[in-house]
Amino acid sequence: MRITDTADLWWKNAVVYCLDVETFYDSDGDGVGDFEGLAHRVDYLADLGVTCIWLMPFYPTANKDDGYDVTDFYSVDPRLGTLGDFVEFVRTAHDRGLKVIADLVVNHTSAHHAWFESSRDPASPYRDWYVWRESPPEDGPEGEVFPGDQGGLWEYDEEAGAYYLHRFYKHQPDLNVANPAVRDEIAKILGFWMQLGLHGFRVDAVPFLLETSGVDDGMEKLPDPHGYLRDLRAYLSRRRGDGVLLGEVNLSHEQQMAFFGDEDGDELNLLFDFPTMQAMYLSMARGDAGPLRATVMNRPESPEDCQWATFVRNHDELTLDKLSGSEREEVFAAFGPDKDMQLYDRGLRRRLPPMVKGDQRRIRLAYSLLFSLPGTPTLFYGEEIGMGENLDVPDRLAVRTPMQWMPGPGAGFSHVADPNRLARPLVEGDFGPDRVNALDQRRDRESLLHWMRVMIRRYRELPELAWGSTSVLDHDVASLLVHRSDWEGHSVLVAHNLAGARRSVTVTLADAEEEGYVLRDLLDGGSELPVGKGGKVGLDLPPYGFAWYRLVREGDRRLL
Repeated sequence: MRITDTADLWWKNAVVYCLDVETFYDSDGDGVGDFEGLAHRVDYLADLGVTCIWLMPFYPTANKDDGYDVTDFYSVDPRLGTLGDFVEFVRTAHDRGLKVIADLVVNHTSAHHAWFESSRDPASPYRDWYVWRESPPEDGPEGEVFPGDQGGLWEYDEEAGAYYLHRFYKHQPDLNVANPAVRDEIAKILGFWMQLGLHGFRVDAVPFLLETSGVDDGMEKLPDPHGYLRDLRAYLSRRRGDGVLLGEVNLSHEQQMAFFGDEDGDELNLLFDFPTMQAMYLSMARGDAGPLRATVMNRPESPEDCQWATFVRNHDELTLDKLSGSEREEVFAAFGPDKDMQLYDRGLRRRLPPMVKGDQRRIRLAYSLLFSLPGTPTLFYGEEIGMGENLDVPDRLAVRTPMQWMPGPGAGFSHVADPNRLARPLVEGDFGPDRVNALDQRRDRESLLHWMRVMIRRYRELPELAWGSTSVLDHDVASLLVHRSDWEGHSVLVAHNLAGARRSVTVTLADAEEEGYVLRDLLDGGSELPVGKGGKVGLDLPPYGFAWYRLVREGDRRLL
């Protein structure tokens, strides 16, 4: 494949940046972030080097679930601005070369959505847009998304005199995707926002969207759930040839492959790599690369036109549900020993820097893994400066605090509003805005922000990492992960030391047995490490250290 062809599949080597408009930048002093403020910060994101902005829900909402309880899919929450403000932001982002995607939340609506309010009447045309029953079925769906918070999956509605299904919170009734009218409406929602400039969507909780067994008795059935995903992908592609669907599918790698469309790759373009993220935290907790090494080695290759999306944390709890109970307890003990730091007995409601007590070596190690492991790196706002969490804020909102732009009472998030009246309380203490903020780090060439910019630039300059095939090299040092990515005759070698002590190892590069090969360091200015006889090379890494190399020989034309 020519390198110029890779731009057609821009998501394969994109750098995605997730943000919540409400907590990013307040332009009018009401304490709530808005689209006008976000437009003012687009240059910051372009300078950081990200290539795609992912917007968390910005639609009108009852605001009982941070915007995920939508009351109107065709507008903007008035607190955040107008449709005109949204379009101006998108135009500004496009002018700076950034693509924009947004959350598609169509598993459910708010109980205050006009569709649901109408559906309470059995004669309403919207009745079958939701799942109503005179009594909860004995063989209905099982399993609460938020254990302990829902009180079951069926809620009685006094006005309707019937029960409705909600896999999420009781104020979020499930849409009935088995109804063709609902599927048509979802397509219209996609088309509407793409017409206003979006390049695609992050699809919320995809398995729940497709799961209709046990609730479709007596109703029209969804004949082929994955056929529906293929239809959505085809519709998106017809409307926008470079459109993308990024799916939240928290399943094993083998189960996730079906959501790509298996080898056809005709369903979701991108899938979050939950298993690799969880293995990374287990390896970091142990100081042993074994769990991460095994997961990377056993991860299936994505179809050619698809990609895994890698992340250090997302906007929800840092779920550890794919680990065994004992493994999860190891991660809890290392990174969140207090019960208040944990959520739903399956995850952590913390950001990475406080987990490692601000140790820059371990923070940078984790993000070096993010950018070098095969996949599309996805950042959550504030990660680039090392923001922490506020555990006084309930549940998952602990990590969704206002962006810390500068020192001072409002953290530069709002220059006018009373700090006590912001959309959400600020982080306090060692990770608060007086110690962690974008302004100070922009002026400091040794800062995490400056380092992140360099790493993003390196990632973007190395197509091998996104497009290549990845192999894990054999050796006998438990704490070291050494892997290489090969693409179009070029190779990148990356090594990480997850231990708090120096480690050395000798690895063999089978294709570098001839003389004249060197490993050129990609992070320290271009120093070179010779490759010895038989393709052997010695690596020496400090505690929590890492190194990126390109395998080159005389005459190589690459600039790095």
